[in-house]
Amino acid sequence: LSAKPWAWRGEFFGAFANADIALLGKGFHLVYLGVPNLFGSPEAVAQWNGFYQELPGKYGLAKKVALIGLSRGGLYCYNWAAANPDKVACIYADAAVCDFKSWPGGKLKSLGKGNGSAAEWQNLLKAYNFSSDAEAIAYDKNPIDNLKPLAEARVPLLHVYGDADNDVPWDENTGVLAGRYRKLGGSITLIPKSGVGHHPHGLEDPTPIVEFILQHGTAKP
Repeated sequence: LSAKPWAWRGEFFGAFANADIALLGKGFHLVYLGVPNLFGSPEAVAQWNGFYQELPGKYGLAKKVALIGLSRGGLYCYNWAAANPDKVACIYADAAVCDFKSWPGGKLKSLGKGNGSAAEWQNLLKAYNFSSDAEAIAYDKNPIDNLKPLAEARVPLLHVYGDADNDVPWDENTGVLAGRYRKLGGSITLIPKSGVGHHPHGLEDPTPIVEFILQHGTAKP
């Protein structure tokens, strides 16, 4: 028997889940590990690594997983994927944080219009053990900085985003990531939503998302 296909949610399990439900109907398994307030930090990646070790062997899941990253879930998915590119079938990111200087930092005013979150920025500094804002801003392992492993592994990406998102502006996150990924020879599909802000996530008709994950998430390694 072939290994079971599966999708792993980075954050907000059960939120805007029409694509997840459709995947369940197609024979996918859905997985989630709650590590809130870690923002995809090295500690979060370590916990994901430990969790992954349980899944293919113990439960018969495929060695490669489709990652689903909504909002800050993008940090978890991309940071784990960059550390484990051989274990990733594809990534679907939705209004995803791809650079924490944008959110929760709100530090890229010259580029865009991100509001940031002062409280969440303090949580992020703690999660990454940064001693100062300057140390966090100098960090060079945000998803936008760490795409080469994914491009070399030919991991296909899908990003859905609202072009009026003032919380996680697409041009500070998805836009930068897409440009860099394509320069590295990577494949990324963009689905913009005109006039839509950070919410709602996903698509009213999730077919394009589901078809992307079915196409790549069930591919043989």
